[in-house]
Amino acid sequence: MQKKQAAAIIVALGLTAGGLAGCADQTAGGDSSTTGADTLTYMFRGSEDEKAAYQAAIDQFTADTGVTVDVIVTDADQYATKLQAAIAGNQVPDVFYVEQGSLQSYVNSGVLMDITDKVEELDVDLSNIWQYGVDSYRYDGTLQGTPDGRLYGLPKDVGPFAMGYNKTMLEAAGIPLPDQDKPYTWDEWTSVMKQLTKDTDSDGAIDQWGTGLNVSWNIQGLAWSNGADWTNADKTEVTVDTPEMAQALQYIADMTNIDKVTPSSSEAATLDTYQRWMAGDIGFFPIGPWDVSTYNKLDFDYDLMPFPAGSTGKPATWIGSLGIGVSQTTGNPDAAVKLAAYLSSDADCMKQLVAAGIQIPSLLDQAETYAADTAAKPANKQEFLDIVEDYGRAMPAAYTYSPAWYDEFFTNIQPVLDGTQTAADYLKEVQPRMQDLLDQANADAKEAAGGQ
Repeated sequence: MQKKQAAAIIVALGLTAGGLAGCADQTAGGDSSTTGADTLTYMFRGSEDEKAAYQAAIDQFTADTGVTVDVIVTDADQYATKLQAAIAGNQVPDVFYVEQGSLQSYVNSGVLMDITDKVEELDVDLSNIWQYGVDSYRYDGTLQGTPDGRLYGLPKDVGPFAMGYNKTMLEAAGIPLPDQDKPYTWDEWTSVMKQLTKDTDSDGAIDQWGTGLNVSWNIQGLAWSNGADWTNADKTEVTVDTPEMAQALQYIADMTNIDKVTPSSSEAATLDTYQRWMAGDIGFFPIGPWDVSTYNKLDFDYDLMPFPAGSTGKPATWIGSLGIGVSQTTGNPDAAVKLAAYLSSDADCMKQLVAAGIQIPSLLDQAETYAADTAAKPANKQEFLDIVEDYGRAMPAAYTYSPAWYDEFFTNIQPVLDGTQTAADYLKEVQPRMQDLLDQANADAKEAAGGQ
């Protein structure tokens, strides 16, 4: 890859909200173009449970193919930095994780290989993989996520973001468990959360709360279910300055300042809401499939329910995904694509990863059996599938060239959460700034695509 291309991809990825993330002490190995014929480098990120599950899968791949795989593993918060360093140093791993929001930059900068033909040669049954997952890594040079685009990765997973609840807490309070098929209205949900918020040890301080939502990850479902969205359909116009969006954002702020069913910012600074959930002191908390292996070790029972619904009466939430891409400069393209396909679509490999409690099946013919196992927590695993099949959506910036416009939504949002600014006033201020950044992202996308 030319130095100019490497610099371009680093600039683009440096804007990614939340980043790809990662950590380990290992660094990317040698230049992928000089790796031995029977050796690949594979870079990914994950929890300890995920690392163990993927190492076992890699070991089986080596046993089956004779191809040795040097694993480069990081924690989530350093992956992007280490991958950018590898790209800048022309040390791109043969196979590596790629986020939806980074795909266009990788393609336009010559980092990712077009694997369409090789996947077809391997006879991978793409119709047996969630279409959302496959299409997330398609790109036609203009649009990402279209079924007609070329394939620049395969889905490692699809990640439905569900709402969970502390079943033990609700039962102890004598509150009927949430309906698995009918979502709470916002008013119903607030009423239940008020019943759960209390001083349990009579010391004069609240120590149990209804919920503890991070606005960055929870405003999406509430906004969509209330009829709001971030942009128009073709991602050219920002549309956050609406009554529907204001209602959703104000609802989150009022949880703290009016209804007081969630810890204040000062209380969360002492002990964040994730830790409080893990301790059994939060009633409702979002859950992704990646959480299951950890949450199944908790001292209380939990389950999943539909996301509470706004004015549309229909639940909404987001679906994430990570892809597995192949370096354009790999010296072993056939083996590299075979590894990506194995991790994404091999039936035995998928069963192993699902059994580890780190993801739902990416394969449709395994999904029904997975959901039918109500003995393993969470019992209502069907909710994960309902999100993918029905009411989940891609994150607002998943298919735009840069997420900077979307990140701007959250940059100065704290006064709203603290109750010193109304949501409506904030949205009126932030929309023009977001529009400028979206215009720039779309202009950059056209320039990058035209420069190929």
